[in-house]
Amino acid sequence: MENTAWEKVKLARHPKRPTAQTIIKELFTDFIELHGDRLYQDDRAIIGGIATFNGIPMTVIAEEKGVTTEEKIRHNFGMPHPEGYRKALRLMKQAEKFKRPILCIIDTPGAYPGIGAEERGQASAIATNLKEMMGLKTPILIVVLSEGGSGGALAIGVGDHVMMFENSIYAILSPEGYASIIYKDSQKADVAANLMKLTAQDLFAYHVIDEIIPESKGLHIDPDYGIKALNKALNQRLKQVTKLTIEELLKKRYAKFRQMGIYLEQGEETHESST
Repeated sequence: MENTAWEKVKLARHPKRPTAQTIIKELFTDFIELHGDRLYQDDRAIIGGIATFNGIPMTVIAEEKGVTTEEKIRHNFGMPHPEGYRKALRLMKQAEKFKRPILCIIDTPGAYPGIGAEERGQASAIATNLKEMMGLKTPILIVVLSEGGSGGALAIGVGDHVMMFENSIYAILSPEGYASIIYKDSQKADVAANLMKLTAQDLFAYHVIDEIIPESKGLHIDPDYGIKALNKALNQRLKQVTKLTIEELLKKRYAKFRQMGIYLEQGEETHESST
């Protein structure tokens, strides 16, 4: 029996679900982490560096929540500050210069909303990443590992092929936040989750994502199954996107995201969103 949307939210947040560090360790044997945004400091909520995948040099950028209590505090529970997004963009630009494909691993409840983050330009950092990633002249593959929360996820989520793990979620805000706004009651998060269309299955049906990575019993129970499935998918998609010329790549990327603003209503003509 298929899990409900709220059950998938709970699975995406399961404490035993592997974080990005585990995925990187299993997929790449030679990952070298790079630090800092060259403006303020190193944000541990985003880790990034260089590695090889089946002999192909790649840049890997990931949101990291941490596993132990100490790690979670150090990684700010996977909620990046603006310097994290600027670090990510610095590494993306480096990848573009050296013609390395990019893998972005999304796993965040959202960008950190603290005063300091806002003072240092949180919204601007996210917006800049969206703009720059759309025109970045190198292949970009995206995978939503567990939670993809709002602009905090989308800031490293613009790419040529977007994948989601079977029990991951991707939404404009948390179900608790949605319920607080719509129902004035965060306890109705389960009801909100079923309305938000935040599951991989929903988003695949709406063409927001391109592929669902199977998990079998769940990443928290059998992480090897899901990681092997991601390895296979990454190998296939990397071969596809690296065959394209830069002009073809950018044209397809632009068309992919423009298509998300087009929708149909029963009995009406096609509409295009103004946003």
